[in-house]
Amino acid sequence: MSKYSSRNDVPLKYKWDLGFLYESDEKWNADFIKAQNEIKNIDKYVGKLNNPNSLYEFLEFDSTLSSTIMNLYIYAMTKLDEDLSNSNYQEMLGKADVLDNMYSIATSFFEPEILSISKDDFEKIIDDEKLKKYKVILKNKYRYKDHVLTKDEEKIVSSLTNTAASYEQLSSNLLNSCHKYGTVIMPDGTKEEIMSTNYRKIMKELPRNKRKQVYEKYHEVLDQYASINAGLLNDYVKTDTTLSNLYKFNSSWERKLFGVELSGDVYKSLISTVKSAKKVISKYYKLKSKVLNLNGYKPWDAPLELYKSDKKYSIEDAQEMVRGALKPLGDDYVKHYDSIVKDRSVDYCQYKNKRSGGYDVSSLDKKKSLILMSFNDDLSSVSTLAHESGHNVHHQYLYENNNLIYRGQKIIVCEVASLTNECLLSNYLINKGAKSEALSGLSNIIDVILINFISATQEGEMELDFHKHVENGGIITKDYMCNLAEESLKEYYPIRKLASKYEAIDWARRSHYYEAFYLFSYAISISAALYVSGEILNGNKEMLDNYLRFLKTGSNNNVLETYKVLGIDLNDKKVYEYAVKCLNDFIDTFDKLYKEV
Repeated sequence: MSKYSSRNDVPLKYKWDLGFLYESDEKWNADFIKAQNEIKNIDKYVGKLNNPNSLYEFLEFDSTLSSTIMNLYIYAMTKLDEDLSNSNYQEMLGKADVLDNMYSIATSFFEPEILSISKDDFEKIIDDEKLKKYKVILKNKYRYKDHVLTKDEEKIVSSLTNTAASYEQLSSNLLNSCHKYGTVIMPDGTKEEIMSTNYRKIMKELPRNKRKQVYEKYHEVLDQYASINAGLLNDYVKTDTTLSNLYKFNSSWERKLFGVELSGDVYKSLISTVKSAKKVISKYYKLKSKVLNLNGYKPWDAPLELYKSDKKYSIEDAQEMVRGALKPLGDDYVKHYDSIVKDRSVDYCQYKNKRSGGYDVSSLDKKKSLILMSFNDDLSSVSTLAHESGHNVHHQYLYENNNLIYRGQKIIVCEVASLTNECLLSNYLINKGAKSEALSGLSNIIDVILINFISATQEGEMELDFHKHVENGGIITKDYMCNLAEESLKEYYPIRKLASKYEAIDWARRSHYYEAFYLFSYAISISAALYVSGEILNGNKEMLDNYLRFLKTGSNNNVLETYKVLGIDLNDKKVYEYAVKCLNDFIDTFDKLYKEV
């Protein structure tokens, strides 16, 4: 794949098209001014929400205005992610943040006013015919009756929480734009600048001695600035803890469980199951050391695939591979996937100052959503495209089958859509024909499970610990996080002693920590995705129908109800044990096939 020094060098077909949001910055500014003025009109609804007609009028007005604010934010965010050093889009994103805060303050009367209504009067109001489509969302709001503040308190909280989203952005800017990690001479003699976006790709191409050098060079910079990252994380957790206390929750975790309507027992079952998988992980490390001829597994070996394939994939190769992998989901699903490529929904290429990682972002009033990634012409990049395409198609189905207010789904549901695609991609490679591709597919799905099931649970429990630490009056420091990470790694992995002084510093790279307890959603979702994809590939037509229905199920159904569409009970440990069994079986299958090559 071509290397690009800046965005200007990237061909148009490899860049996303943001025109469906705004055709120009000028049109963005026009909508921004319009939204500012509309926020000023919100006051006319204060004190009138106990009337069905006024309540309906406000909800209609609010759904339109909130969608506009979301579009303004997404446009500014994606333009900045194209170039994190662009001061114009830094300013626009800042303006979008301020606007969102203005909106939050202006609408802060809504929940206290709704929750001040007596239960009998509330039931009469929501039985009004014109409020029919809002009935579920209003009942969900009323569920928080014991966790509400006064109108004045809500205004103060809304004013103070505007900075919460900036912690992750500051961390991202440090990692991807500010830090200088140095350069490395590649095996072909070229000099490569080390960046967060290409770190794993570089590591895969280097001999072991140079991998260690790059690992230490990269992590030395992380270590140097880790105190800043710890400070950002501490302030984020303090904000989250303060909000939880203000809303009369005993902890951030209790608030999280209340929000997703799940019992803590679900997560206890998950954690205990993953911790029981140490022998399986040990088997993987031994296999990887044998296959890659390593004298002991070290952290600089982590980026290497279990099976090293030198095959390079163009962006067009990746598009077609993902399309082929998704065929078991039927023609309609593939048609929705094709629209992603056709409508230029993906920003593929890497260059300096582009945000690292991958995501899919969507607006509730637009069918099209956007994928950002750093394509490295390897199988990992193909897997990222499959993953984010799962989110993209899921949004399309939600858009087509739900009212605007129910098109947003919780992460714990959304990640099933993305991870099922990764499972299907691996199956496509395993069964395509050539043994080398089969080994690549097995290597890929093993990595997917290790990252999303094992590591996500391990780091999720770390989140529980550092949130408790702050709630008990502690401070998140670099040393605290490194000690916590070291103990956690030893608890989940077959490790007695860390192989490098930098092995416990990777927490400083984690953007997911800035969305509290996000990582557990991956672990639960990969368990479901393995089960669903396995059933579909075994020809279970009922599961295929249920899965497509699952993708169309809006947020007017809670998490447990949505999972029941798949026949999955999240309180049952079996789905997590199935994931461990899959990991073990994939490792054994790889070992057997590798011996035959």
